[in-house]
Amino acid sequence: MGRQRYKYPKFENVKVIDLTIDGKAVAKVLYDNPDKKDITIFITKAMPGDIVNIQINKKKKNYFEGYPTEFVKLSSQRIEPVCRHYGICGGCTRQDLDYKTQLEYKQRQIEETLKRIGKIELPQAKKITASEDSVYYRNKLEYTFSNKRWLTEADIENRYNIEQSNALGFHIPGRFDKVLDITECKLQSELSNEIKNFIRQFAFDNKLSFYDLVEHHGLLRNLIIRTSTIGEIMVLLSFAENKIQEIENLLKAIQQKFQQITSIMYVVNPKKNDTILDLDIINFSGKDHIIEQMGELKFKVGPKSFYQTNSKQAHTLYKIAKNLADLKGTETVYDLYTGTGTIANFVADKAKKVIGIEYVPEAIEDAKVNSEINGIKNTEFYAGDMKDILNEEFIEKNGKPDVIILDPPRAGIHGDVINTLINSKTEKIVYISCNPATQARDL
Repeated sequence: MGRQRYKYPKFENVKVIDLTIDGKAVAKVLYDNPDKKDITIFITKAMPGDIVNIQINKKKKNYFEGYPTEFVKLSSQRIEPVCRHYGICGGCTRQDLDYKTQLEYKQRQIEETLKRIGKIELPQAKKITASEDSVYYRNKLEYTFSNKRWLTEADIENRYNIEQSNALGFHIPGRFDKVLDITECKLQSELSNEIKNFIRQFAFDNKLSFYDLVEHHGLLRNLIIRTSTIGEIMVLLSFAENKIQEIENLLKAIQQKFQQITSIMYVVNPKKNDTILDLDIINFSGKDHIIEQMGELKFKVGPKSFYQTNSKQAHTLYKIAKNLADLKGTETVYDLYTGTGTIANFVADKAKKVIGIEYVPEAIEDAKVNSEINGIKNTEFYAGDMKDILNEEFIEKNGKPDVIILDPPRAGIHGDVINTLINSKTEKIVYISCNPATQARDL
């Protein structure tokens, strides 16, 4: 049998030198190209200090992508991951690197991104404010049901339950149709793991069908578990078929097993995409929301509401944003992409008036309720597409903003919105971002 021939080159004894902002490792090698310059390779499952042999599997004009075929020497920065699924599940990219070192890389990456994309001369940047918790910190996790379980190398080698093709877990990176069956996740509380595993086992025992992500059929589709710092729990199941008896049997079983759950809800989603923002959520038992507490304030969080996924760190973030806004009590503040009005209500005690705008109507209704339950009377909220709502007429009607606070989605700000911000001549903008690249572009 002849030797296997590869379409792309291999490189040996390559030292990994850096990390990207999304957790990929970076190396540079001398390659036979017209410029006779080093070419950058982005590598999965490696870290700075590793010396690896690399197989290239994607070749672009200015860079390569590849994976390690052998670790010649492991980095001294490596630590033991806390999760048994690490390296296969795409949920955590750097559990094998200690948290303090992760922050050092992130600090440099963010500064470099702002300079390179934003063309900005930065002042001395403040150090990242670390989270108190590096595990069990998320208040929301979304799982996918699939009838095509991803088989790990260990599964195949040990022939572990290969006949069971169903899975409840997370998508394998780059494979929308394959789901890794997750038995534990270190990101949310142990109770969340117990609920998820109970639902999976009930589905197995009662032969409920798992969704086929290619052919689009099957009953069980998605599971969302939300928790709050005051102990409230929401379970939301998405079904692709409206089989009432099977749905009710499952939901009753969850209710009986976990009486501490404060909200059990479901949605029937026959569409070919997973979004439920345009669908009716049915409240099976308990409240139609959970309550989250931030300092002295309480917030209603519904099934469609956005809320920062790390509740404790969100409080830290908003205190920093409020400090940067430096409000004196006489300002009109615009809170753009307000979600359930968390920032708007958080800064309202230091402002004359706060205007919140958000795309999701249900979130805006929650924002209004959040003002009401906290006795806040100087907020106003509007629902709609930001580029359509925020215009000169809106500003003329609601007053010129003295301060704008914005927390857009990963895609950043629409060009029309940027033009409106510029034309408003607002003196101070506080821009919170979950994607430094789009933030740099917008700046």
